[in-house]
Amino acid sequence: MELIWLTILLMGGIGITASIVLYFVAKRFKVEEDERVLQIEEVLPGANCGACGYRGCHDFATACASADSLDGLYCPGAGAQGMQRIGEIAGLAVSEAVRKVAVVACSGGCEQRPLVRHYDGVLNCSIEAVVGEGETDCPYGCLGWGDCVEACPYDAIHIDKDSGLPVVDYSLCVGCGKCVKACPRSVIELAEVPQGTETTTYVACRNRDKGPLAMKACSVSCIGCGKCTKVCEHEAVKVDHFVASIDSTACVRCGKCEEACPRHSIHSVTTK
Repeated sequence: MELIWLTILLMGGIGITASIVLYFVAKRFKVEEDERVLQIEEVLPGANCGACGYRGCHDFATACASADSLDGLYCPGAGAQGMQRIGEIAGLAVSEAVRKVAVVACSGGCEQRPLVRHYDGVLNCSIEAVVGEGETDCPYGCLGWGDCVEACPYDAIHIDKDSGLPVVDYSLCVGCGKCVKACPRSVIELAEVPQGTETTTYVACRNRDKGPLAMKACSVSCIGCGKCTKVCEHEAVKVDHFVASIDSTACVRCGKCEEACPRHSIHSVTTK
């Protein structure tokens, strides 16, 4: 019995001594953190999406609090209002940032791209892109298993049940780019939405095959005909490898290229 009590006292003493030592060590090596970092973190969305270029919200907040200028520092999740508040906390001016949103560069849904084979593997785009060509004849189109949906920290994208394609909710999308990185076929891209407008125009196709092959694979595929380039007065549209693309920084959203496209491959969307 005495041995038991001795053991209890010994272990208790060791525990108390260790606690005292740890307390003084913690006090000695405590790192004082700028209280502005915590205030800035409260403004940030906390998604740790990395769209700002930092590993997470805490690192971004630390960078803002210690910076001499907020140039080059921008959190898409916080938006213009959030960055204005961060500027007030840090005591720094905030430069205007161009909003970016995710757009789905594929409009070939179930009706436009007929199924020619059945995929019976893991329902994951990245895996299917490695082990097969997909269920349609288009080797560039959306696979539809929702890797982008799982990657989005803002719940701003989902798969439409009728078309099988991703649909972006622009009231929630902050342009973090997580969905872009998750797509193995680069079907999703970030498009700029210039100040003073809520519209962006893009080519909803990535098929780089020649016209006949592209037309066979999908009824709304771009065939690189170049009609869009001829009507664009701002040289914002170009055709490369049989597929058109639009420079969102040069595009004025006049809609002429969308009207000229015989394949209805060019889309304009309102990003409110």
